[in-house]
Amino acid sequence: MSAPASGTADLLVIAKEPVAGRVKTRLTPAYTAAEAAALARAALRDTLAAVAAARAGRRTLVLEGAPGPWLPEGFAVCAQRGGGLDERLVHAFADADAGRPLVLVGMDTPQVTAALLERACAALATREGVFGPAADGGFWLLGLRRPDASLLRGVPMSRADTGAAVLGRLRAAGLRTAVLPVLTDVDTPADAAAVAAAAPGGEFAAAVRALGTRLGTGTGTGTGAGVGGRTVTA
Repeated sequence: MSAPASGTADLLVIAKEPVAGRVKTRLTPAYTAAEAAALARAALRDTLAAVAAARAGRRTLVLEGAPGPWLPEGFAVCAQRGGGLDERLVHAFADADAGRPLVLVGMDTPQVTAALLERACAALATREGVFGPAADGGFWLLGLRRPDASLLRGVPMSRADTGAAVLGRLRAAGLRTAVLPVLTDVDTPADAAAVAAAAPGGEFAAAVRALGTRLGTGTGTGTGAGVGGRTVTA
């Protein structure tokens, strides 16, 4: 892996190993557990590809589980640690801190592009924070010029007001914050269909087409892979 470029932001992906029965459970029973895991793997691959293509410093996968053949070259890997999602996010920022701005994204928005990630990184040259709101009320991206545990610790996660709470923390701390476009997290079969239609050229869209669009409502109760909102990254 080449040395990070001076003055650029580092990119983090917080994710869960795509194992059947442990990821994308809200896609079931419309999809089987194995099919849901295949969609999770495709979403992760698209996300990692966008991060790999973006101009950035170091690229780090903050992972629960073990890396697999879906991980491209050029990524450092560190384990998630902490209990709740707020603590895991705090530790992710702290563990990856190399003195450069940090931009963290989840694995649940496979429609993300390298250009959008570069926009987030560039924003931190003039702002202290950058925030990507999710359609479910959570957030799909959070960038900080300097990690600060107080911005995340204790924020209620997995709720429709999680994104507003995080953005409120940033603003209350006096951080000038750029806000990116709203993206849809893939939580339900309807979300999967919408995201595949919005980004038809990706591996996720190809997986949805191969499995078939299923608009029934998933009923799984496990956690998903969005950064914050009604589902959480685990």
